[in-house]
Amino acid sequence: MPQETRVVGLDVAKSKVDACIRSAGRLSALSTPEGRAALIAWLRDNKVGRAVMEASGGYERSWADALREAGLEVRVVDPKRVRHFAKAAGRLAKNDALDAEAIAWFAETFADDSARPHDRAREELAKLVAARTGFKKIEAQIGNVGEHRQPGIVAKAQAAMVRAVRAQIAKLDRAIAAKIKAKPAFAQRATIIASVPGLGAQTVAGLIAWLPELGQVSNQAAAALVGLAPYDDDSGERSGGRHIRGGRRKLRNLLYMPVMGAATRHNPVLAAHYRRLRAKGKEAKVALVACMRKLIVILNAMLARNQTWNPPAAALP
Repeated sequence: MPQETRVVGLDVAKSKVDACIRSAGRLSALSTPEGRAALIAWLRDNKVGRAVMEASGGYERSWADALREAGLEVRVVDPKRVRHFAKAAGRLAKNDALDAEAIAWFAETFADDSARPHDRAREELAKLVAARTGFKKIEAQIGNVGEHRQPGIVAKAQAAMVRAVRAQIAKLDRAIAAKIKAKPAFAQRATIIASVPGLGAQTVAGLIAWLPELGQVSNQAAAALVGLAPYDDDSGERSGGRHIRGGRRKLRNLLYMPVMGAATRHNPVLAAHYRRLRAKGKEAKVALVACMRKLIVILNAMLARNQTWNPPAAALP
């Protein structure tokens, strides 16, 4: 029987990390080169093969990089899953040391959860896409303020800020395009996704960066990953409405406007689906979410088959 991989749970904060190996003990280390070296030495002494940590606003990235360089398998998990797990086990108290133990216990319990191999190029692309999304929000915020009449000096300042933000967005667009072109696997996925009418370059980049599972999982799993799978809300004789929940909100937000355009103007398959749903009395937003789900299912099949957009005639209006 193969030997089980020993696991460490890591609770990462800005200035330190708390580590717990449930069968061996605990360690707290500062977020410094010396602290990282001490933690890695302790993990090696205890023959740890896998480190599991929660996503913690980016503070986990430097620790994950250091541990991967040291040869450990690293998994970054959803904090909500760990907290729900701890509460279900009756662990209501919360501090850094207890959180590290809960993460370790969670990792041992769900040891068979498939973890994506670390892809540094995809991680860098994801950061670029996230940065561009942030700049677009800033541009929109400035534009919202500019809708109201302002003193001349304020209007000039706003115009200068918009120009500066748009210049940075253009730089990020070039960097994103270069990153996708530089990796053949990304370029191939981009060609397939971009062949769908209604999807622009940044939607393509977001799908590559934030949904690498696309084309490798079932249609139901793909929809659930984006948070587009409707869940029942029934109990006894009560039949509640079905609602979407969970998933990758930033990807849903990125898809919403492109899908709105595709479902109303640019994509004949999604437009026909949207019209059918509206004719059945579905609200516009519900119909758009259904179109988002249909798009993910279509893309999942296209990538799985390595095929560009070529819908059968029966799917066209």
